[in-house]
Amino acid sequence: MESKIEDLIEMTRINDLLDKREAANAKKPGNVILWILAVLGSISAVACISFLVYRYMTPAFEDDYYDDDFDDFEDDFEDEDFIKES
Repeated sequence: MESKIEDLIEMTRINDLLDKREAANAKKPGNVILWILAVLGSISAVACISFLVYRYMTPAFEDDYYDDDFDDFEDDFEDEDFIKES
């Protein structure tokens, strides 16, 4: 009878150890997903900050291109070229 009790106690210890091992394995996928999301978040934050710094530091040349193109076009033609002589 005593060996049955010892076997029962041993089985409960083994079950406790297996439950702890299963609980530890259950937490691992959550930790992996959390780490992946943390890395992706930090990479995207660095990318956004670097893009904003680039936009702030780069001069805007659009005004130079558009203003010069239209000014040159207006100077080439005068109103006298389009007036018909009768």
